[in-house]
Amino acid sequence: MVVFINDILVYSRTEDEHDENPRVILQTLRETQLYAEFSKCEFWLREVTFLIEAVLDWKQPRNVSEIHSFLRLAGYYRQFVEGFSLIAAPLTKLLCKGPESGKEFTMYSDASHVDL
Repeated sequence: MVVFINDILVYSRTEDEHDENPRVILQTLRETQLYAEFSKCEFWLREVTFLIEAVLDWKQPRNVSEIHSFLRLAGYYRQFVEGFSLIAAPLTKLLCKGPESGKEFTMYSDASHVDL
């Protein structure tokens, strides 16, 4: 299970596990007096788009702290993105000592409802 703000993503290795995992999570929510809005829930999906909107709407970073902030958001989901370190390498390189500070840079990215 991955939780980010008000989203819960449940994933399982087997179908049997996936029969049980959502039940356990929903029961735990109920016991702590937290509830899922079922009109917003989706079950048994083979693929999901998760937080793509947050990434798409992120302001272009203009300084080191903004790069750190974006990489923290993206890094939270690195386990779901194959080759994450290669994708993030250009931004990570900007954090290394030695790049000229004060110079403007442009970041290009592409995202779809399937991949980032």
